[in-house]
Amino acid sequence: MRKLLLFVVAVSCLSCQTEKEIQKRKLTDIEFKSILEDSTLSVRAIEILDQESLAFAANNNTYGLYNSEADKWLISKIEHDSLDIEFRAIANNTIDFFMISVGNPALLYRTGDTGEMELVYKEEHDNVFYDSMKFWNDQEGIAIGDTTDDCLSIIITRDGGFTWQKLSCSKLPKGIKGEGAFAASNTNIDIVGDETWVATTTGRVYYSPDKGFNWEVIETPIIKAKETEGIYSMDFYDNLKGFAIGGDYTKPADSSANKIRTLNGGKTWQLVAENQSPGYRSCIQYIPNGIGNELIAIGFKGIDYSNDNGETWNHLSDEGYYTIRFLNDSIAYAAGSKRISKLKFK
Repeated sequence: MRKLLLFVVAVSCLSCQTEKEIQKRKLTDIEFKSILEDSTLSVRAIEILDQESLAFAANNNTYGLYNSEADKWLISKIEHDSLDIEFRAIANNTIDFFMISVGNPALLYRTGDTGEMELVYKEEHDNVFYDSMKFWNDQEGIAIGDTTDDCLSIIITRDGGFTWQKLSCSKLPKGIKGEGAFAASNTNIDIVGDETWVATTTGRVYYSPDKGFNWEVIETPIIKAKETEGIYSMDFYDNLKGFAIGGDYTKPADSSANKIRTLNGGKTWQLVAENQSPGYRSCIQYIPNGIGNELIAIGFKGIDYSNDNGETWNHLSDEGYYTIRFLNDSIAYAAGSKRISKLKFK
């Protein structure tokens, strides 16, 4: 028993030491490695499938899979009625890969049994525009889009992505005319366990505690007076600590009221680092294993880092990207105009 107690104490001390070291870490540089260059592509949706695979979907009907071990791409194109299709939202469970197009018609594809992408959902409307998607588990997933009737567009699958149903406005909070989401980086939805948060162009956050069966809406103080303002990206470190960023992409240097934080699961949001850089950014992500203190904000005007949960920021690079996903606490993939890169933070 005494040996067991000593072991528990030793592990606890090690954990405390590790946490303390993480709190002190300060990143100052990034090493960039280009893994895809294509002058025809604009890539706003990437997902890490496992330690070796990265998927993307983009404009020009194009999607692809990268094998990092072999350093090779498998790139394909979707053909549907001669349409010029653009994808800005993708997701995966442990079984299949999914992608949904922007514009009319909305086309949602999943990996078929033969390895080809098969169409599982189609929606036609003058205002249809899907912005982001994510899965709770292997069976249940969600995609969000702009308002087509009197509420935000939300479609949900409960059968592994084979079929999708759109929620009626009677099941959602009262909408605002023209409310939608910015399809800038596929980060308007975040999920922790059964809880779900959805960020919108009107600066509101939709919250569901039970995988989309019930919803409420929370107002935030982020800048939102113009159509080009609002929440562009949101991330949660756990079910309490979350961060959102936005601003106005037409005035990217403006940093007034564009960064907000919650410490109580999104019930309330507070402005942080107001009138301090960074200005507009299209994607925000917590760095893994950073105990909720380390954040990376990325956009076409560069990359910024915080190690105090957004209170202060350091500009790391002028390299422009739209979206980023972390493989671990030092390695990430970023995508943007004409390229996808592997980033090493140091």
